[in-house]
Amino acid sequence: MAATILHGVGATTALSSINYNNSRRSLPERKRTSLVIQCDGSLSSGLNISNNRGAKLSTNAVAQTKQENVTASTTSKPGHELLLFEALREGLEEEMERDPHVCVMGEDVGHYGGSYKVTKGLADKYGDLRVLDTPIAENSFTGMGIGAAMTGLRPIVEGMNMGFLLLAFNQISNNCGMLHYTSGGQFKIPIVIRGPGGVGRQLGAEHSQRLESYFQSIPGIQMVACSTPYNAKGLMKAAIRSDNPVILFEHVLLYNLKERIPDEEYVLSLEEAEMVRPGKHVTVLTYSRMRYHVMQAAKTLVNKGYDPEVIDIRSLKPFDLHTIGNSVKKTHHVLIVEECMRTGGIGASLTASINEHFHDYLDAPIVCLSSQDVPTPYAGALEEWTVVQPAQIVAAVEQLCQ
Repeated sequence: MAATILHGVGATTALSSINYNNSRRSLPERKRTSLVIQCDGSLSSGLNISNNRGAKLSTNAVAQTKQENVTASTTSKPGHELLLFEALREGLEEEMERDPHVCVMGEDVGHYGGSYKVTKGLADKYGDLRVLDTPIAENSFTGMGIGAAMTGLRPIVEGMNMGFLLLAFNQISNNCGMLHYTSGGQFKIPIVIRGPGGVGRQLGAEHSQRLESYFQSIPGIQMVACSTPYNAKGLMKAAIRSDNPVILFEHVLLYNLKERIPDEEYVLSLEEAEMVRPGKHVTVLTYSRMRYHVMQAAKTLVNKGYDPEVIDIRSLKPFDLHTIGNSVKKTHHVLIVEECMRTGGIGASLTASINEHFHDYLDAPIVCLSSQDVPTPYAGALEEWTVVQPAQIVAAVEQLCQ
């Protein structure tokens, strides 16, 4: 399996000054353990980060480790192994087979098979009208997809890179999200807008965009982010079947993540979070690639005596406040870890929602670790400084649960 290895540079994020005198929980004594987390998920001695917030952790964003997942794990079940981009393609192909109204359009989606091969082979199977190669004109073909949805088709629009869809922002905001309402319900817009985004490996600022923060305020649009082959396929199928416009965010560094998924058909909910790891000391909310940074940090935290509860929020709009709220009521501490920007990001909206609905259950202010508010640098070392690393997550949990 192709894997991308990033080395934490130990950038620390300033955390809020917190008073824990009234904490409802007492934690077990911390274990001061020297650990290195290998790419295969194994642990070995050699790195002491118990008292060093700037220590480095060797990280692997797509490490093929055993998933601690109580709701969607399929590692012990019969099925077949797929990479994440193959799972997306399988879900797309199944829906095209099931419903002749499903079609695909975008740059290089046809005979080239898509920039990350999500649509590979579909043009040969379904023809050029259902898998339509378009010019490099995002505003135009996104508008064409919205028009197709208005007439009864179920188009999937790929922009090759999510950053390019900024050129179609007017279509997505004024037409995609609003036409159902401004037409008095005369039109449905069952369109899926999908593609890769996030910080890759030295892709530069314009190809490292996290557009979830741009689109979250548009009325009438749902947003989901996949993080595993299992939920990638299930969310793809659910998005295609939805009568609402759905933006499906994929991460460029997760396409080669491999997992065993069921042979039988399944469709996931577009509005449910995923409980990745049950715990009792702190609720860690994350999504997309940061799920793997959090799970790597969780192994270190467990060895230090903490029991974090990890939730992949998955539904970025609307939030699954039922799952999130039940966790907050249990742990009374919340850490949000995201790759989105700090100002106006998903974490900011999530913080506001939790404070609005569950403030009385919090023993400490919510802590949010986000990317820095700078254009993503091309230089590898600088790029890592802008994104949350596992060592920062460990330090944040330690401070939050003091």
